[in-house]
Order: sequence, then structure tokens, then C-alpha cells
Amino acid sequence: MDDTSQKIIDAAMALIRDNGYVATTTKDIAKLAGVNECTLFRKFKSKKEIVLCGVEQEKWRGNITSELFHNVKWDLRSDLELFMKEYMDHITPDFVRLSIGLRAPQIYQETAPFIMKVPNAFLSAMIEYLKGMKQRGKLPNLDYECLAMTIFSSTFGFTFLSASFENGLTHITKDEFIKQTAATLIEGIPHFK
Repeated sequence: MDDTSQKIIDAAMALIRDNGYVATTTKDIAKLAGVNECTLFRKFKSKKEIVLCGVEQEKWRGNITSELFHNVKWDLRSDLELFMKEYMDHITPDFVRLSIGLRAPQIYQETAPFIMKVPNAFLSAMIEYLKGMKQRGKLPNLDYECLAMTIFSSTFGFTFLSASFENGLTHITKDEFIKQTAATLIEGIPHFK
């Protein structure tokens, strides 16, 4: 890929992250990339083509793979914390905002497979981990998919809300959230009878 094409892709993805797909125009992309629209259309047929080239690049998608979660200790608390921390460290606020921008109906059918790679990697790794814990006699027979979804939903929710509201919603830090969530999942919610 030549430098001009990369500048166009980077400009398009940054604008979609900040403004959404629909609000991003080829004129805006060209201006931010420092090229004229004619150059943009010589390199790419459409805004959609630019975006589809962008989501194929690792720098513009969440860098989450199942391999990220292989350093487990087979200790439920520390491993849940590992899964959550790795996800939160790799899914930046920029990626969250970009994935929201890529959900426009005009492009979602094409971008969904790229967006879905992140939750699929987390969920498949978590399900395999939970099955491994059962095989080691450390967990009873459970609905591992449902449990993995619960853990992912909590992790995703905190990440999404932090990206959306920064510190405006809660004073709880990422590390505090991870530790408390893992503890609650393992020990349950204390209650009086």
C-alpha cells in the first residue's frame, strides 16, 4: 500500500471514529489526508471501499485473539482477572468509538465480521478455559457459554461505558472493577438472611 492510500485510510477511519460513517464525507477524508478528492477517487472507488480496506488492517481493529488468553494459571480468580485485564488493555476507547461508527446500516453487513472477531475471540477462549477448569476438577458442570457471556458482558460493559463517558459515570478504576467483578463472580453477592 502506498503512502497516499494509507493516509486516506487513516483519515477515513479517524473521522468515522469521531463522527460516524454517515457523517463522514469523502471531502472530509480528502481534506484530513491532505489530498484532493480526485486523488481519493483514483485510489479508491468509494468511501465504503476505503473503510473495508481500513478494517482489514490490524491497527484499525481490536487486537484480540484467543492466543492472548493462554497465560492462565488454572486459578479461577487470577485467570478471570487476566481475561478481563487483557481485554480492557487491548480494546481502547478509540476502538470502541470506531466500532460504533462502523455499525451504520450502509456498511454494517460488511464490517460486522471484523467487529465480531473481538467478542468471538474472548468468548471462545473463555469457554475453553472454563471447560479446562472442569477437566481439572476445579469447576462443576455448568453452562459455560452462559457464564462466558456473563463475564464478557461485564467486561465489555465497563469498557464501553468508560469509552463513552470517561470518568463522568464512575470513579471506579479499571483495576478495581476487575478485582471486584472477579470476586463477585466467584464468591457471589454477600447478603443477610
